[in-house]
Amino acid sequence: MDEMRHMSKQARQESKQLIGDLKTLKDSQLTTIGKDIKAILLAQASAESSTIDSSIPAGTVDSAACKADLCCVWKWIAYEMTAKFNGTSGRCTKFARAAVRLGFHDAGVWSTSSSYGGADGSILLTNEIDRSENDGLETIAEQTKSWYNKYSKYGVSMADLIQFGANVATVVCPLGPRIRTFVGRKDNAKAGPTGLLPDVNDSADKIIKLFQAKTIDPHDLVALVGAHTTSQQHFVNTARDGDPQDSTPGVWDVAFYGETLSTSSPKRVFKFASDIKLSQDSRAKSEWEAFVNGQGHWNADYAQAYTRLSLLGVNNINDLKECTKVLPPARRTFKNEDQVILDRWLNGEFNQLNNMVDDAIMLSGVITTPP
Repeated sequence: MDEMRHMSKQARQESKQLIGDLKTLKDSQLTTIGKDIKAILLAQASAESSTIDSSIPAGTVDSAACKADLCCVWKWIAYEMTAKFNGTSGRCTKFARAAVRLGFHDAGVWSTSSSYGGADGSILLTNEIDRSENDGLETIAEQTKSWYNKYSKYGVSMADLIQFGANVATVVCPLGPRIRTFVGRKDNAKAGPTGLLPDVNDSADKIIKLFQAKTIDPHDLVALVGAHTTSQQHFVNTARDGDPQDSTPGVWDVAFYGETLSTSSPKRVFKFASDIKLSQDSRAKSEWEAFVNGQGHWNADYAQAYTRLSLLGVNNINDLKECTKVLPPARRTFKNEDQVILDRWLNGEFNQLNNMVDDAIMLSGVITTPP
């Protein structure tokens, strides 16, 4: 089994494509960051990092000391985002989950046949956000615009802010990976191409081909859709508004993979048709099943896949800088202290808790259960 996995990994490395300016630059022309990103894109290096700067910022965001440190402003932004993304239950909030989705939707509007689009901030710099596929992103859009209005004068681009938010949100969610985070993307005030984001009713074949056109193979696609593990749907079926995609909303675990395959998931678990189809497709099935009990495996693969996604359409990758050190630390273990009540909600009771679960509020004490 290990030998087969090694051979599969080697084959995937050989099939990986470079993107942006890394396609044409020689190794001798690459910066240290350029070399690191190239290795991540070729699945030759980890996209996770535990490097952290736990010191107090050099000064206020307006200070000369802070301005002298490229990542100082991002530390202040990370503080604000972490507060917004972390609920009283310890689970990540609807803002965190939406921030991840916003990162997907800005970067995903790109393909190898498009001459523009990708991780360029256009989803919030144009009317792109008004497209139907972006329903539900209105609140995080307004919050991100507020952060942009506050910090853009310090050189923060919308493109970077969106992807930084996605990475902060991912690690704030319990068990989520701490993804290496790069800044320096350029904004684009032109709405991205249409028809490049998947639909929850698409066939597996359509979604696989859609992502292959983004240089994302089926293996990485399976890793990326695992982000549904934290989510709660609001628009696919409004009669089931707030229903989660697995039994652990707001937790970045692998329950989503097993429960998508299961016929006995809790009553409230709402499975997207596209996820079910993808889990059964021969090009995705083995990796899907490998993630069922593989938290570390999934985190590593997701981090690599999301790094690629977050750089689609970026043509100055070699000039990017790294600010991973300002991300909050990863939480490798987590236990829901309100699991008893959460389980009853998952099985159809206490509809009045829908919004509280969405907001990641601690449910203990909200309803008293008999001993």
